[in-house]
Amino acid sequence: MTRFSAPPHPLLGRRALLRAMVAGAGIAAVPGLAACGSEGGAAATDTVSFGNNASDQVPKDAITAALKAFEGESGLKVAINTKQHEQYQEQINNYLQGKPDDVLAWFAGYRMRFFAEKGLTGDLSEVWSKVSGGYEPALKEASTATDGKQYLIPFTQYPWGVFYRKSVWQQRGYEVPKTLDELVSLSTRMKSDGLVPIAFAQKQGWPGMGTFDQLNFRINGYRFHVDLMAGKEHWQSPKVREVFDTWKRLLPLHQENALGREWQEAAQALQQGKAGMYLLGSFIAQQFKGEEEDLDFFPYPEINPEHGQDTVEAPIDGYMMARKPANPEGAKKLLEYLSAPAAQLLYTKADSGVIATSNKADTSGYNSLQKKAAQVIKEAAHITQFLDRDTDPRFASDAATNGLNAFIQNPDDLDSILKGMADQAKTIFTG
Repeated sequence: MTRFSAPPHPLLGRRALLRAMVAGAGIAAVPGLAACGSEGGAAATDTVSFGNNASDQVPKDAITAALKAFEGESGLKVAINTKQHEQYQEQINNYLQGKPDDVLAWFAGYRMRFFAEKGLTGDLSEVWSKVSGGYEPALKEASTATDGKQYLIPFTQYPWGVFYRKSVWQQRGYEVPKTLDELVSLSTRMKSDGLVPIAFAQKQGWPGMGTFDQLNFRINGYRFHVDLMAGKEHWQSPKVREVFDTWKRLLPLHQENALGREWQEAAQALQQGKAGMYLLGSFIAQQFKGEEEDLDFFPYPEINPEHGQDTVEAPIDGYMMARKPANPEGAKKLLEYLSAPAAQLLYTKADSGVIATSNKADTSGYNSLQKKAAQVIKEAAHITQFLDRDTDPRFASDAATNGLNAFIQNPDDLDSILKGMADQAKTIFTG
């Protein structure tokens, strides 16, 4: 019997971590994610309800600032309904089938298409006919479902990379590693210097997915990675095993007891100079307020020369519309506003861990971290969204989350872990 036959450990599984709801801060805050929308019902035409997953203080303040500006420009009111980030994702399916808010936060790519194709979100093609000139074709593609219609307005984007403090590296004479062997050598040196080489956290269930992604597309390439996410490759294949074998080699260089630590705590280890590196998205800047200029990153080092560093993980966050919004005209007006560079730059000024998606945004006000983020994304040959955005959410929330956590807890149990993931993938993708 594999570990997949039993309920996961309380520390395992992102979707088991249900937290108390966080009331929306700022404009007309409304408690309870499912309480705001009124599908097909009467509603005040001067109010737009807004479902928000930005529960951490920095992004919450940033979106509040953008929405306050919209209120001032439009004369409409915005009722913000904020919920803890992981809980929002856990309950999104029921939320969309109930009484969702008029406009709601979500992600581009597979996860957007999944709900669009189920008829649970509103067609935004009319809005896109007005705003498409502000987006590159790849962003429109990431917002388009299989029916050729658009269902998401991209708002911000951020790359994943290996982050470090410039001052710590300058003091110790560390240099950016170009290959996996150089990364291991640097990590070994950091360990001898009394640092945790690689900060790591997995209590929330998703950060380890980023490590898997980096290793998989560095070893096996972009095409294999996206095909694996789509259920077209096998989780028990030698290529997937090589990913985990490589990760097993790196695990001793990671911060211990990751299953009991949230990403913010791991970021603090980097911020305090106790850890030398941290693989994460550039939203890590939230933990470096006032110190962003001391934060830098590099794309994950090359492992297989055939693929080099050609792929970058750069998730796109944006906003969808309810299938039957209570205030459809107000919802479309808000979404059109969110596509504009002014709105996105208001946000990126307050949250320096992300960049605007509009190609008309004036980036001269970006800090050095944002400028580098924009450059890394622009130079990438391939862009991925993130494991739990690039695959079926049923696979991400169960097989992937529990499988990766099981591996981190006991990497020697790889055979049963991969069998469990493969069995669940077969059920989900071919059942």
